[in-house]
Amino acid sequence: MKEGQPKAIYLKDYKVPPFLIEETNLHVDIHDDVTTVTTTLKVVKNSEAASEDQVHLVLDGSKDLATQSVAIDGRALTDNEYRVDDDELSVFEVPEQFELTTTIQIKPQDNTALEGLYKSGDMYCTQCEAEGFRNITWYLDRPDVMSKYTTTVVADKASYPILLSNGNDIDRGEEGDRHWVTWQDPFMKPAYLFALVAGDLQHIEDEFVTMSGRKVKLQIFTEPHNIDKVDYAMLSLKNSMKWDEEVYGREYDLDVFMIVAVESFNMGAMENKGLNIFNTSCVLAHPETTTDAAYQRVESVVGHEYFHNWSGNRVTCRDWFQLSLKEGFTVLRDQQFSADMGSPTVCRVNDVAVLRSAQFPEDAGPMAHAIRPDSFIEINNFYTATVYEKGAEVVGMIRTLLGPERFRVGTDLYFDRHDGQAVTTEDFVKAMEDANGVDFTQFRTWYRQAGTPVLDVTGAYDQSAKTFTLNVKQSCPATPGQDQKDPYHMPLKVGLLDEEGNDIRFPVLGLDVSSVDEASGFSAILNLTQAEQEFVFRGIESKPTPSLLRGFSAPVKLRYEYSREELRFLMSHDSDGFNRWEAGQRLALDVIQEIVGQIEAGEEVTVDEHLMAAFDANLTQALEGDKDPNLDKAMIAHMLVLPATSYLIEMSEVANVDAIHQAREAVRTAIAKKLSGLLLSVYKLNQKDVPYQAQAQQIAERALKNVALGYLMQPEDTEMVNLCVYQYESATNMTDRSAALRALVGSAAEAAQEPKEKALNDFYNRFQHEALVIDQWFAIQATCSLPGTLERVKALMDHDAFDIKVPNRMRGLVAQFAMNNIVNFHEASGGGYEFLADRVIELNGINPQMAARILSPLTRWRKYDEERQALMKEQLQRILEVEGISPDVYEIVTKSL
Repeated sequence: MKEGQPKAIYLKDYKVPPFLIEETNLHVDIHDDVTTVTTTLKVVKNSEAASEDQVHLVLDGSKDLATQSVAIDGRALTDNEYRVDDDELSVFEVPEQFELTTTIQIKPQDNTALEGLYKSGDMYCTQCEAEGFRNITWYLDRPDVMSKYTTTVVADKASYPILLSNGNDIDRGEEGDRHWVTWQDPFMKPAYLFALVAGDLQHIEDEFVTMSGRKVKLQIFTEPHNIDKVDYAMLSLKNSMKWDEEVYGREYDLDVFMIVAVESFNMGAMENKGLNIFNTSCVLAHPETTTDAAYQRVESVVGHEYFHNWSGNRVTCRDWFQLSLKEGFTVLRDQQFSADMGSPTVCRVNDVAVLRSAQFPEDAGPMAHAIRPDSFIEINNFYTATVYEKGAEVVGMIRTLLGPERFRVGTDLYFDRHDGQAVTTEDFVKAMEDANGVDFTQFRTWYRQAGTPVLDVTGAYDQSAKTFTLNVKQSCPATPGQDQKDPYHMPLKVGLLDEEGNDIRFPVLGLDVSSVDEASGFSAILNLTQAEQEFVFRGIESKPTPSLLRGFSAPVKLRYEYSREELRFLMSHDSDGFNRWEAGQRLALDVIQEIVGQIEAGEEVTVDEHLMAAFDANLTQALEGDKDPNLDKAMIAHMLVLPATSYLIEMSEVANVDAIHQAREAVRTAIAKKLSGLLLSVYKLNQKDVPYQAQAQQIAERALKNVALGYLMQPEDTEMVNLCVYQYESATNMTDRSAALRALVGSAAEAAQEPKEKALNDFYNRFQHEALVIDQWFAIQATCSLPGTLERVKALMDHDAFDIKVPNRMRGLVAQFAMNNIVNFHEASGGGYEFLADRVIELNGINPQMAARILSPLTRWRKYDEERQALMKEQLQRILEVEGISPDVYEIVTKSL
């Protein structure tokens, strides 16, 4: 490592904080040119810390803090009593307890990294997780230092009439043309949960009555031009509060709950105590500007941040290695909430699709880490799919093994035992054990091992003994720093289908099962604990078809040699909705991989009739209505979508990008041509002229219709182009309009070229003042798989509406191209790699966090052929050699190389 390069921080080196801060008093005086922050801290030495660590007080900060004064108990310190470095304030020889007062000046308007206090448009706002508070004032910026906060915000009344912070509004006043508001948060919290907002905002207001009869004022703030788009977020908030009371027994604790929508935000949203700050993309919703998927995201994210009030705020994490303690658990909670608000099976399919497209590749790459990592250089790099999505799966497995009722007993104990504390993942698992009298010693392997486990399963039927035997072998590939893996404890949910497709009732006596499904007799949750296990199902009258890993009961890769006919059978009959979808995905994957082989061998491409017959059956079911209660329109829409290119690449040893793309397109075209009549009938049946509602039945109908439209636009058919243009022009909602635009932009048909450009121009002109819609306009063009897209993306960077400093805009164009346009990003010349490296280098000096986040496509170079590997490594090396490389980018590049 070169001298001066960032160094790793290790979990094993954790030490309790030498000092504690009992009270924090902030006075934030905002002016257009400079902001002055006066901070008074009530500091005490920590009785649990070593005395040698308590001689000097060392506070975290940044080079952007211009220190004006430092005082102890009202006495100004001289220069030889303290020292200011770039990121530390050292105060020498402090007493047992004292008040420390610092005054600093900062310039939020110049803060392009968007960490700490910054300006988003004309609004001042904060983002302090993970370590942004140190950009506001000198502090012990670590999650295990919890304090009570009183915050006074002062600003010009005309420019910033709304002044917000955490807790309850306890005082306010005016001084000439300036005014101030004082907020007090009665709950102890770490600095990362601090929030402040100052702006010219409007709000809507509502009320929620808690289960104990308390009235809570609910407010959602946004800039005036967006005030008509926050009603759905308010509905989602009230639904979240009610759901958390009913399912987890958690009641809100303050008198007010506020949400603020911010346009420039590195994340989706932030759960600051009582004052949640949201990216506008996660709170604004209106039929004309918001898709069904975006409506669902609003509901999910509002729920997620609200649920953090207990799983993250009232009980927080001791250190950042425990990040999954709050994020994994809360993702599980928001997944449960979304499932209860809509279709549980569809939600499960969506959750697993995200896991496979984002987390499985992470587990197989250079940044693979356990959900509780052992070390990091920059904590911002560990806000990953592993911590969030895999973390949720791990907590979900505990719920599966215990059952919903016993899991609730465990969460009650966890919240009661640790309310007001900063704790670890171990504390969470221990609460589950103590509440239920179980031993999860082996289960803890999930918290310390990286990688995606693989289950190799075989089945054997013995007619004479009437037994069906499953042999299960588990393994896990080596990951960086972990060559040897211990066996996991995991639930494997299994059902058996008879020749008619009915679930077979079987005794569980003699099976190593969790207690959850013992009584049902139709499925068992097997306890996998060994490298190899055998499970014998007795009383099975005929050879069954096993339905394995029902509900995706563990985050693993399953290998079982199903025939294509068996997969078709499961698609048609399995009572487990997830496994019906999974059978379709496996069948499509098998067929596409076969076609990749045909392309590589120069053979004629043929699409297996099993897949065509399966799609025929699904489309027929869509026309017949609710004939099959396990297959509604929402599920059929999902079952008609082929595996994503990213998943196809993940399932390849060495990914032939061009062949994979050609194979997938060949299957889409074959389906479109052979089943065009059915597709058109499904489209017309679900083209409804009704007022828009973000309601399950309508969402399902639109999803099914637009999947059909996507297929119908595959062949070069002028009539279908006209149909697509008509949908675009007549659409009354963003879901239908954007689906038609995407289909036009992705069409190679000659007849689509002129309508495509006309629609793109119309879309922009129609929505040019709607920032989130223009983000979508960029994304639709960036993800077009047709040749020439890279040049179009480069040209769009010069568009008046593009600004790389705005995270949503950068994500809409640059990140969408690099992450979701596989064929063009990996174009053989390496132009896509160079383009992304240029953007990473540019962002490194503007917003290092975002620079690091868009790097991931380059880190997976080992997955591709030698020529592409060399080109990708060349760009990584070029990034590494940049002068002033940030710790965020440095960590990812060095681990990748």
